[in-house]
Amino acid sequence: MSQKKTVWFEVEENETIEECLDRMQKAGYIPTGRKEEPLFTEVNGEKVPIRQLIKFKGQLVEK
Repeated sequence: MSQKKTVWFEVEENETIEECLDRMQKAGYIPTGRKEEPLFTEVNGEKVPIRQLIKFKGQLVEK
């Protein structure tokens, strides 16, 4: 089964950015993009930010 050429990798809640990049490299991808978006929860009818979601776009390394 062939791998996808482009995959988004999300930095997990208890993972550092460096650990996510290492995970990408082990899977055969290099980072080619990054996006961040806030994650909110609702408290007393107001949206409160919990944390920042960070995702890296991985490009498959041709061997």
